[in-house]
Amino acid sequence: MTTENSVRPDRVRLKTYALLPSALRIPALVIAGSLVMVVCAKTTVPFWPVPMTMQVFGTFLLAGLVGGRLAASMIALYLLEGASGLPVFASAAHGGVGFLSLIGPTGGYLLGFVVAAFVSGEWIRRAGLGGRVASVLPMLAGLLLIYGFGWLWLSQFVGWAKALTVGVLPFLPGDLLKICLAAAAVMVLSRVAKRA
Repeated sequence: MTTENSVRPDRVRLKTYALLPSALRIPALVIAGSLVMVVCAKTTVPFWPVPMTMQVFGTFLLAGLVGGRLAASMIALYLLEGASGLPVFASAAHGGVGFLSLIGPTGGYLLGFVVAAFVSGEWIRRAGLGGRVASVLPMLAGLLLIYGFGWLWLSQFVGWAKALTVGVLPFLPGDLLKICLAAAAVMVLSRVAKRA
């Protein structure tokens, strides 16, 4: 029997994961997912007003691979790590660590990652879209959620219009590309898992 929080057989399998006691498998997977987000946050392209990172890619990669609840847990742990002072956020090199990062100008986007992972991941899981091109649609919906949360929060700092012109529109082409890359990666990894 498969529960919503368990990893289905058609998900990506890791030999080391299978060797862990069953009680430790989900926590280990959540920690691994949070580390994926750390790597994605540290993979940056210089951009204004904030660096362009791969966090959108990581969000939808996790959502497509493990479903909404587990992906949201992974990203929530990542945010908790950052809130506790660990230098996991993209802005950490510029002093962006701790709880203040979550309530600063980009805090809405960070919260949006959790909501988007849950909504798009559950949509993908329930519709059986994992590993299929059609998973792009739930990912696009998730991107709208990220932008919605980010824009609303950023607008409290810079105003509605400027939040749109500096916090949404410049990032749209790159984030659409990241969604395509995430969907492609999920397709490849799902096929590899089925052959394993």
